[in-house]
Amino acid sequence: MGWLFFLHFFLLSLMARAPCTDAWGKEGHYMVCKIAEQYLTKRASNAVLDLLPPAAEGELASVCSWADQVRFRYRWASPLHYANTPGVCNFKYSRDCHNSRDELDMCVVGAINNYTTQLLNYKDSSNGYNLTESIMFLAHFMGDVHQPLHVAFEADEGGNTIDVRWYRRKSNLHHVWDVNMIETAMRDFYERDVNVMIESIEKNITDGWSDEVSQWKACNGDSVTCADKYASESIKLACDYAYKDVDEGSTLEDDYFFSRLPVVEKRIAQGGVRLAALLNRIFSKKVGGNLKFVE
Repeated sequence: MGWLFFLHFFLLSLMARAPCTDAWGKEGHYMVCKIAEQYLTKRASNAVLDLLPPAAEGELASVCSWADQVRFRYRWASPLHYANTPGVCNFKYSRDCHNSRDELDMCVVGAINNYTTQLLNYKDSSNGYNLTESIMFLAHFMGDVHQPLHVAFEADEGGNTIDVRWYRRKSNLHHVWDVNMIETAMRDFYERDVNVMIESIEKNITDGWSDEVSQWKACNGDSVTCADKYASESIKLACDYAYKDVDEGSTLEDDYFFSRLPVVEKRIAQGGVRLAALLNRIFSKKVGGNLKFVE
């Protein structure tokens, strides 16, 4: 019995230390996609409905966490949820977008570019891609790239190896940003209801952040995704907010929560608005072969 208990404890410890790829957690990804649904053009909305699996029942948000659910089946996709920098507060595609085997393009920015390319072949019967999976991957990775600690330091695996306490609970810094802050906000401010939190964020989009939304949507020149821009924003936010004043064993409480929650909510809003803008570009009549990715 003692050996079985030790084995069980050991396995649980390994699971607790495993790198987390659930950016925003299920609720956060749901919010990103639910916000995006409100900003889709009719053409884009029809294309999304056409590509979604029957299980989605016409709701993009319901499959926004699919990429996390299949990560053990699609192990090759694990590096696509994040990008690491060598301890610096800027993102450089040629330096940072690779997997552990130094294969280029294997990071969240490369994934967004790749699945955008696939979806640009919508209605081309010879494309050979599974576009249902492409749109579910793209929707998820657009959420991932907006979570600051999914573009963070390689040495601590985006905060996964920095053990902290979230109030009285054991956690790690990455999990605080993925899940803990959203759960605490929902409990304390939003009646434990994700739809109430979505309504609050959408009100900020139309009121508090209304002057910024056009800039969020903008993609410079003839770039398709601007994912490198979003990654650059995330690593800066990781340095300025996520990592700041945090050490191994820190207890993070009200000061951290109240100063960082606005960042979390704004990144969810930006992720949703930008996902819609990208899908609108992809399925627009104006999309042509002269578009390119900026790296």
